[in-house]
Amino acid sequence: FGEFEFWFALIKIVTILAMVVVGIGMIAFGFGNDGIATGISNLWAHGGFMPNGIQGVLMSLQMVMFAYLGVEMIGLTAGEARNPTKTIPSAINSVFWRILLFYVGSLFVIMSLYPWNEIGTQGSPFVMTFERMGIKTAAGIINFVVITAALSSCNGGIFSTGRMLYSLAQHRQAPAFFGKASRSGVPRRALI
Repeated sequence: FGEFEFWFALIKIVTILAMVVVGIGMIAFGFGNDGIATGISNLWAHGGFMPNGIQGVLMSLQMVMFAYLGVEMIGLTAGEARNPTKTIPSAINSVFWRILLFYVGSLFVIMSLYPWNEIGTQGSPFVMTFERMGIKTAAGIINFVVITAALSSCNGGIFSTGRMLYSLAQHRQAPAFFGKASRSGVPRRALI
């Protein structure tokens, strides 16, 4: 689980960081835009901030909440950590900065580069940003990243399901067959 998740996460992180850095270059210096900086005027243009009012914000909350699914993996992996009293608080404390960089940072860049009412009408803003920098295979790269994100989700599901079934068997709430682990601590029977 950990090795696969490391690589899946690395692919996603590198892609988002590249998009944020490239996007800031477009906003501030006009990279990929014939040297004309786009600025941040799109944040309040085309109807201003919150053009659909508070109702639009409330309607978007379900999508925002979906983005935070998976945080429970911190608790599930705590049993696997070498020094959980040190590593788990460190992981939890860094969540704020990760959200700020990956979610807020990428949204800031996308909404600065493209008017809010055009986002998604001409394709993925991630693809459009990389294509403006001259990367012709941007769509393929982003599709690969989306596939790794889906595989990461599946990987997390398999990990958590196996661990839960193993724990249930340990507490006699599932067949004892699933309560055995390998020498390395992997609940292989629960993963079948």
